[in-house]
Amino acid sequence: MSAIYSSTNKYLPSSGDVSRVAKPLKLEMGKKYYRWNKKNYSRLRRQIDIWTFVLLLLFKLWQNDKKWTYLNGYSEEKRAARRRRQAVWIRESLLELGPTFIKVGQLFSTRADLFPTEYVEELSKLQDKVPAFSFEQVREIIQQDLGRPIEELFLSFDPIPLAAASLGQVHKARLKSGEEVVVKVQRPGLHQLFTIDLAILKQITRYFQNHPRWGKGRDWMGIYEECSRILWQEADYLNEGRNADTFRRNFRGVDWVKVPRVYWRYTSPRVLTLEYLPGIKISNYEALEAAGLDRKRLARLGARAYLQQVLNDGFFHADPHPGNLAVAPDGSLIFYDFGMMGTLKANVKEKLVEMLFAITEKNADKVIAALVDLGALQMPEDPSSVRRALQFLLDNFVDKPFEEQSISQISEELYEIAYDQPFRFPATFTFVMRAFSTLEGVGKGLDPDFNFMEVAQPFALEIMAEFSNGASGSFLDQISRQAVEVGNRALSLPSRLEDTLDKLEKGDIRVRVKASESERLLRKLVGMQMATNYTLFISALILSATILFVNGWRSLAFALVLVCIWPVFSLLRLLRQLDKLDRKL
Repeated sequence: MSAIYSSTNKYLPSSGDVSRVAKPLKLEMGKKYYRWNKKNYSRLRRQIDIWTFVLLLLFKLWQNDKKWTYLNGYSEEKRAARRRRQAVWIRESLLELGPTFIKVGQLFSTRADLFPTEYVEELSKLQDKVPAFSFEQVREIIQQDLGRPIEELFLSFDPIPLAAASLGQVHKARLKSGEEVVVKVQRPGLHQLFTIDLAILKQITRYFQNHPRWGKGRDWMGIYEECSRILWQEADYLNEGRNADTFRRNFRGVDWVKVPRVYWRYTSPRVLTLEYLPGIKISNYEALEAAGLDRKRLARLGARAYLQQVLNDGFFHADPHPGNLAVAPDGSLIFYDFGMMGTLKANVKEKLVEMLFAITEKNADKVIAALVDLGALQMPEDPSSVRRALQFLLDNFVDKPFEEQSISQISEELYEIAYDQPFRFPATFTFVMRAFSTLEGVGKGLDPDFNFMEVAQPFALEIMAEFSNGASGSFLDQISRQAVEVGNRALSLPSRLEDTLDKLEKGDIRVRVKASESERLLRKLVGMQMATNYTLFISALILSATILFVNGWRSLAFALVLVCIWPVFSLLRLLRQLDKLDRKL
């Protein structure tokens, strides 16, 4: 969507060029996307399309754990290769399913704590470059929402869109006052499509939540509510306009950041009119060189802009791919597309700083406590595995100099630890990590020597100093609170001990020592013994039935075969339980 601004006339194709590019794109993609490029949608057709995709996905996931489905034997390399092929299929299927699933896929690309690496990497490539809808539909939507025809509102309006995305498309126009603007128009029937798709997704989410394997320890309903909220926010252009205004105010004292102004008179829930701010796409390195711009400076400015958003303003751009960032001729950064924004509350920022202190101290227990407070970790019954994983991460990264560390590497290690563990990273946290990782990649492209952590160090030190000063300023208050707390605990200790001893005597408290690994091994041995017994019993029945059949007692032989059904079923169920124990060990 942001490609609409991405150049001056020198770099932006003319209207004729756009039409020549758009025509083959529409012909090539029309067959795939015709189902959702319209005003009205069939609920039954959407049910069939979506559930077909889900059932195929479940079958593919089931295959992954069955070693006998791999040709010429199972190996981890074959499993990873199969996952990569599945990831490509998932991405292409989401594109065919349309706007709702494109956006859900993009959101899931930030959730490496929930999905395998192969899926996350492929979903991160999910781009919503899709066919445009007709100018007649654009005209109709503008007249319905703004109450007047295009000819009365604009001096000129280019019927060929500059860019088309899953939620809408953008046209260049000129107001009666002569000001150049871009008009973002929402795709027809989008609200109806969201309503139908989200109702179906809720059914699917309930299925996964209740699944004995995939639902265990996962808050799928919470993830659904989060995705639903973000989708409806992106579909409200008034909300996007407010985001743009807030973002613009936050940078009003910074001369090296530009944000397009919103024209509220020409804006509605489905139409957004913004100031036309042309620029060079930040990843168009040849154009930047040709314009004589300092790439090293741009890399540092991009990092500084995001650090200010996250650490100072607490309001940041949550979709920071290079298409949403351009460079003006004077070297200023231009931000586009404010549909998806993140907000950091004051208490969250404080907890993040506490976690930063704990990381510098290499104290895994304090890091765990901070993660629990942030809602990013659900404490398991046995927290030792989580503690060991975090301690390993701390030991491997904290010893390195701050400026030598990499956001991308830290993110990968953190998500690798988080996957299949009780970590539940909130959307805000994953958006921040993705934003910083993306900016680190953009910075490296602009300047091979760029280091995001080096730019971030002064910001981190400033915040930690503020936190320390705030803590020392209330030192007496803290001492008083701690003294009262210790006093209360000391006074209540005798009664608590007496109560505990009394419960022990009555048998209300039982002390149980549990060795998890030993217990699982014992259960496996017992299961193997039972499987042997079942096998011998089944073999005896089959042998007896064979002897009876050969000697002409066919009815009795058939009866013995029927008797075999129960032990065979029991044996299969036992083998499945043993397979689960193998995965846990």
